[in-house]
Amino acid sequence: MSKDRLVTPSYCLILAANFLLYFGFWLLIPVLPFYLNEVFQVAEATIGIVLSCYTIAALCIRPFSGYLLDTFARKPLYLFAYFIFMLIFAGYMLAGTLTLFIILRIVHGLSFGTVTVGGNTLVIDIMPSSRRGEGLGYYGLANNIAMSIGPMFGLFLHNAGESYTVIFSYALGACILGLLAASMVKTTYRPPVKHDPISLDRFILLKGIPAGISLLLLSIPYGMTTNYVAMYARQIGITAETGFFFTCMALGMAVSRLFSGRLVDKGLVTQVISAGLYLVCFCYFSLTACGWLVSWNLTATTAFFFVIALLLGIGFGTMFPAYNTLFVNLAPNSQRGTATSTYLTSWDVGLGIGMLTGGYIAEIASFRMAYLFGSALTVVSMIYFRVKAGPHFLKNKLR
Repeated sequence: MSKDRLVTPSYCLILAANFLLYFGFWLLIPVLPFYLNEVFQVAEATIGIVLSCYTIAALCIRPFSGYLLDTFARKPLYLFAYFIFMLIFAGYMLAGTLTLFIILRIVHGLSFGTVTVGGNTLVIDIMPSSRRGEGLGYYGLANNIAMSIGPMFGLFLHNAGESYTVIFSYALGACILGLLAASMVKTTYRPPVKHDPISLDRFILLKGIPAGISLLLLSIPYGMTTNYVAMYARQIGITAETGFFFTCMALGMAVSRLFSGRLVDKGLVTQVISAGLYLVCFCYFSLTACGWLVSWNLTATTAFFFVIALLLGIGFGTMFPAYNTLFVNLAPNSQRGTATSTYLTSWDVGLGIGMLTGGYIAEIASFRMAYLFGSALTVVSMIYFRVKAGPHFLKNKLR
């Protein structure tokens, strides 16, 4: 019996749109802390507050975007949010004050919160349900490829002495191409859905809350990693090109997605998540240990630092399609947008907390202590998933 067709022109176009969106996003992630410090002389603790505005804004809009995507035509909303996301990169070039930058960052977060929910929901609509885990795995792989190239390219431009205007221009150009690809995605007509009176479950998938708590705890150290790992490496004395950390991490994600999605389609959702949790726990304690090991042997610690990045990528890459599928499988088809927004909202809450706490702990202690705190949270997440979230999913799943 032949498999349902996964690779179609529209599927390839939305993969391209997702890649280019995240390329622009990831290009700036490791550069912005330096930008705020060098241009506006912002302290480490304040950097975390400024950067978290983006995530908090995305968090605030996600539940509403999920509701809108479940109620109205999805593609126009997706394209509008993509356009605003693209436009803000041009705005960064004109931001002459920290206040204006923060305002632009908030608008950027609002558009990002909408466009990512829209993209995740559209790709589910255009792929066969029998290959959802595999399809979501490849969709996330586009993000991972962008993650492998974007941060390293951004840090390369910064270290080469290029102006921030040039760096912002590359992000803008990527998103212009992404918007063109997104506009060519073909979707089937879906008549507006008539919903019951507005209630909490139209904005949050209530059955997804236990899994959301586990995911939130996991994303806190992830938020610390994406925003501060370059500064952490500099603080403990690692002199190698830290942009390569993101490349190794993305390579691990890419490798894991080649098989994790297929395992999810075989019904091994909770097993895949559990395996990823064990690996991520090990990685964060190892990342923390680098702060002590570096005084023993710099060369060996640097090599270990990048091995951790690879394993960390495998751990998260294994879990992402499984968590995404878990939320979708808890919801009826009419609430796909709500399920996706709940999944991404849980992730964003943790990212925001990670940015804030990472900067704050680094200010009063060190980044090493910040990562030790994050390591402890991964253990809590693992235990909570095994005891509560996993059994809750098996009891309440619809498919």
